[in-house]
Amino acid sequence: MATALACGLVRAQIVPAGRLSAADPAEPARQRFAEATGGKVFAESGPVVADADVLFLAVKPQALDEAAGVLATELGKQTPPPLIISILAGVSLARLTAALAVERIIRVMPNTPCLVGCGASGICSPAGLSKDDVALAQRLMSAVGLAVRVSESQMHALTALSGSGPAYVYQVIEALSDAGVREGLPRELATQLAAATVRGAAEMVLQTGEHPAALKDSVASPAGTTIAGLAALEEYGLRSALIAAVGRAAERSREMEEE
Repeated sequence: MATALACGLVRAQIVPAGRLSAADPAEPARQRFAEATGGKVFAESGPVVADADVLFLAVKPQALDEAAGVLATELGKQTPPPLIISILAGVSLARLTAALAVERIIRVMPNTPCLVGCGASGICSPAGLSKDDVALAQRLMSAVGLAVRVSESQMHALTALSGSGPAYVYQVIEALSDAGVREGLPRELATQLAAATVRGAAEMVLQTGEHPAALKDSVASPAGTTIAGLAALEEYGLRSALIAAVGRAAERSREMEEE
């Protein structure tokens, strides 16, 4: 996710590659980041923190305590500390503040389409954070897609919907492609058509502002092919499956906050 964000920011010409730096103890991860972004890489976080105006915290939630032990010392040397943007799922602002011993923190939940400038991110901030810091985070995340302000209580739902959502959509595209192949289309063409169809339908929702149900009805003519397909989706429970997926992911996000 850190690499996707960094690539997106460079691609949008918001951050030059020369101003990017990242720390990771794993050499393969450092190599991937450097090759993808053109940024500098380090095995330890010290040089990154010392040179940072904005620091994205992008470790696994389970690794926060270990990472924070080192970061808190480095952050304590900086006056003022950099703005910290955490993308850790299920980790509250209160826990981040306590772990890092700083208060200049924002929580963001992005998704991987940030890599191609089509992300969907949620931003929440503590009440005392400056308007300039909030605006900076909004500007950075808006450069790689949609960025919306939410309350912290809404972050679990946002994590489950847009944070995890691309994986659900990839399964939909894969299934549509499989269906096209079964009906006689070559695999590459079937996947291309499925992906373009999903993208086009999403743009219709975003650009028209119409309810998805109205757009669906506009495609489904009486006794036609679309309504026959929609009946099959109801029969096999696509709607229920997607609602359950978001619910299960939100439940897991809440569990992670307690771990």
